[in-house]
Amino acid sequence: MNTREVPDLLTVSEVADYLRVRERTIYELVRTQRIPNCKLSGKLLFPKRLIELWVAQSAEYPHATTHLTAPPAVIAGSHDPLLEWAARQSKSGLAILVDGSTGGMHRLLAGQAIACGLHLIDPATGSYDASSLVHRLPGLDFVVIEWAHRQQGLIVAAGNPANLKGIADLGKRDLRIATRQPGSGSALLFAKLLADAGLSSEDLNFAGDPGNSETDIALAVREGKADVGLAIKAVVGDEAVEFVPLLWERFDLVVRRFDYFERPFQSLLEFARTEQFRARAALLQGYDTTRTGTVVFNGRR
Repeated sequence: MNTREVPDLLTVSEVADYLRVRERTIYELVRTQRIPNCKLSGKLLFPKRLIELWVAQSAEYPHATTHLTAPPAVIAGSHDPLLEWAARQSKSGLAILVDGSTGGMHRLLAGQAIACGLHLIDPATGSYDASSLVHRLPGLDFVVIEWAHRQQGLIVAAGNPANLKGIADLGKRDLRIATRQPGSGSALLFAKLLADAGLSSEDLNFAGDPGNSETDIALAVREGKADVGLAIKAVVGDEAVEFVPLLWERFDLVVRRFDYFERPFQSLLEFARTEQFRARAALLQGYDTTRTGTVVFNGRR
């Protein structure tokens, strides 16, 4: 396979071709957790950049990995207003690229970001823990940091004219519902909540195109383009919309170990320990930052 033609995320057959081994060898390496892999949207994939790192770390030349191009100083992934503000206010030099939890992991694994923000719920257990995803990347150095717990709920118009109290009420056909893009943490949560309430997407009336951020949902309701949408409390902002609380979720940051110790990311974490940061979280509302910055997964432990 020509290197220029290798995609950022490889399938089983593509990584076998890339490494010049049989597909059965790849499956055995996956089974024994000896090759970086991940399952995104139920499909087994191999990030090309991590395969390159894996090969380099297996080489006899001790400095092989240092010759791989460093990713840009970007935190990709899910939208979080507090993270976006803190990255700017801390003067960390980190840019925020919002493209959903799954999209952010794609960018991180493809070497297009140093970290990813995500809130992916486990449909079976209802828990939030990026560690289970990162654990599938054996031999490679990622650290999972708890950023915050956030309150998720329904954004409704002022006065809650439809008298909505929970997800089960969304089955009313006259409601226009704002949604998030596929692969986002909010979309996955919404799908689970619908299933728990005995509803499906066919039972709902969706309003316009999916939004790309938490703010987009609040804006759609505020502008009268939708009657309701699932989003975090922090985006309510003014009296034009109200919030119906549903649950608390955990928002994690997955970061490359090397970049975790570098000045940009450490500047962000240091700022997150200040009174100014805590005051901002309180002002936005719907945040619990008690454990912000806590390492919840360390691949080298």
